[in-house]
This record gives sequence, structure tokens and C-alpha cells, in this order.
Amino acid sequence: MLYYLFEYLEKEFQFPGASLFGYLTFRAAIAIILSLLISTIYGKRIINFLRKQQVGETIRDLGLEGQVEKAGTPTMGGIIIIMATLIPVLLLAKLDNVYILLLIVTTVWMGAIGFIDDYIKKFKNDKEGLKGRFKVMGQIGLGVIVGTALYFNDNVTIKEKLPLAQQQEILKQDPNVSPSKLFQEEEKSTKTTIPFVKGNEFDYADLITWIHPDLKQYAWIVFVVVAIFIITAVSNGANLTDGIDGLAAGTSAIIVLTLGIFAWVSGNIIFSDYLNIMYIPRVEEITIYITAFVGALIGFLWYNTYPAQVFMGDTGSLTIGGIIAVIAIAVRKEWLIPVLCGIFLAENLSVVLQVSYFKYTKKKFGEGRRIFKMSPLHHHYQKSGYHESKIVTRFWIVGILLAILSIVTLKIR
Repeated sequence: MLYYLFEYLEKEFQFPGASLFGYLTFRAAIAIILSLLISTIYGKRIINFLRKQQVGETIRDLGLEGQVEKAGTPTMGGIIIIMATLIPVLLLAKLDNVYILLLIVTTVWMGAIGFIDDYIKKFKNDKEGLKGRFKVMGQIGLGVIVGTALYFNDNVTIKEKLPLAQQQEILKQDPNVSPSKLFQEEEKSTKTTIPFVKGNEFDYADLITWIHPDLKQYAWIVFVVVAIFIITAVSNGANLTDGIDGLAAGTSAIIVLTLGIFAWVSGNIIFSDYLNIMYIPRVEEITIYITAFVGALIGFLWYNTYPAQVFMGDTGSLTIGGIIAVIAIAVRKEWLIPVLCGIFLAENLSVVLQVSYFKYTKKKFGEGRRIFKMSPLHHHYQKSGYHESKIVTRFWIVGILLAILSIVTLKIR
């Protein structure tokens, strides 16, 4: 909203300083500052409100150290993250940008699913919360919306470089030519980025066009299926990671900040040319959303680090996972998720392996056996005697290493 206001003031009245809002970096800086202020100042008020409403966490006795003390801690704190993200975005972002609109829809959609789940747990006294099938249906619905919007919207395009010989000819005529002259016209494409592969690119259409070239028109179905899978996997991974104080919010901030770097360079034709990566017009606007989201997560950590004054609940964890998945798909880095979101993947795998092995050994030996002392993985380390603060800090360090590796993969081909 402020973007359009200052754009009008500059155009009509040459208002001093109004041109600053035309700069992405300025709006991104304001977004992170504003989200930090909202989450820290108003976060306390929301926590007090949740406490008055007796929206306290019910703790199952798992035999973990310090577990009993957490009983009654306000949950549904994900509202803080959602509010602190959306307000700066609505004020500072270009609201006609398809990527921004999709992220707003994602935040509201996944936030609503998580809120309903938390509401049922707290106010309907149902420990199971929203039935799993309804959660999955919600995730599938979002995947269909995101996949079809990114495939069919005319503003979702890429620009590829001209053939090398043609680039050399242009540079021979004018060595100082603008990088934009070295790119082809915008085009619709189902291409994405795959790490450790020559060229770093893969076209989803190739999965079916090998059967017959005419099947390319149905590539959108493949793309939607991929979007559904990624959104479901990442949102559930974030949900499982939210088990000890500060773990989900901290690791998510690292992941999102890394995706912000990808969004910024992918949406800048100069950096795309220099790094020889896919140029995605208009995707740089996601940087505003990402900076607001990072500020909200860090502000939430002010109250969520050990000992936590508030838990995010499914309201926060499902929303976080959904946002990360959609950003990754939008900047065409979704196949970096196993590396970048390695913490989420490890948490997910630990549960799958534990449950599968327990069922297998129970069927074979008559007694279920375990791989880990407890799953998800962070509980295994708690059972091993590590304090949760140490576990969280070390998981953050691993997350930073994975983020660096993800950035490096841009040049490992």
C-alpha cells in the first residue's frame, strides 16, 4: 500500500524521498525492521492474551527432562509470526505481483489449517486435533492452487541466455552491451534447478515428452503433483521439527534467508548473467516477503528460546513449512530442499524409520524394536542426556552449514 502511495506522490508531486520506495533493498530493510518491532512489541501482548484465554500447552509425559515445567505455556503463538509477516508485506510489497499474492494465500491458508488444529486441541479437548486426512486435503488443495497459478499465470516466466555464438557476436560488436541484450525474450517454462547436475537445469516436461512430444501440453499435471508433494513434505517436516524451544523458528530463519539470496540474484538480470543462473523476471519481489518473514521469526525467537514463553503450535509450524515450500518452488530451487531443509528431512526420516522398523520387528520377532531412543530426532538427543539448548544450537549450526552448501551448489555442476 505504501509502495503505491509513494509511487503516486513521486509521480504527481515529486515528493522528496518518495523515490526510495522504488528500491527493493530499501523496502526490504524497512520490512525486516517493521516485522521485528511488531513481533517483539505486540508479541508480548498476544502472549498475555493467550495466557488469559488459558490457551496453554498440554504436555504428554514422555519422560524428557524439563518437560513438566512446560505445561501451561501458551501455544498458538504462530499468530505472532503470521501477523508480523503480513502487515509489512501489505504495506511495502507490490500487491499485484503473482508471487507475493501466492505467498499471502499460502500464509492465510496454512495458518487457518494450523489454527483449526490448535483450536480443536485446546477448546474441544481433543488431543488429536484436526484429523490427518483433513490436513493432507488442505495441503493438497494449496499445492493445486500454487502449481496451477505458477504454470498458467502469464507473469510467471523465465529468460534464457542466447546461444553462445550469438552472445559472442553481440559482445564483439559492443563489449559494454547491457546484460539484458544477451538474453532471449521471456517465455513460459517448466524448467527448474537441480544441484550437482551439468547445466543445473531440468524440464518437468521431459518426464512425459519422451513418450510423445505432444504430451508437453500436460506438463502442468506433473508440475502440480510436484508442488503438492513438496508442500506436504516440507510443512510436515517443519511441524515435526517444532518439538523443543527455538528449534523450528531458528532453523526456518536460516532456510528462508538462504532462499532470499536465491530470490534476489535470480530476479536480477546482472547477477543472473554473472552467476550464469536462471533469470526469473519479477521474482525479486519475494525478497520483501522473505525479509518480513525472517524478521517475524527472529522476533518470535525472542519469546520462544529456552525457556520458552510461548509455543508456535501448528498455527506456526504448518505455516512456516508451507511458506518455505512455495518460495522454493517459485524461485525454482525446490530440488535443493533435501539439502537446504536437511534438518526437516532428518526429523521426518527419523519418524518414518522408527515407526517402520518398530512395526517390522514386532511382526517378525513379536516385540517392537527401536532405532532411536525416541523420535523425532531431537528427542533422541534429549534422551541421550543433551540439554535442549545445546541440541538447538547444534542444529542451527548444521542448518548454517547446509545453507552454505546450498549456495555453493549454484556453481557445482
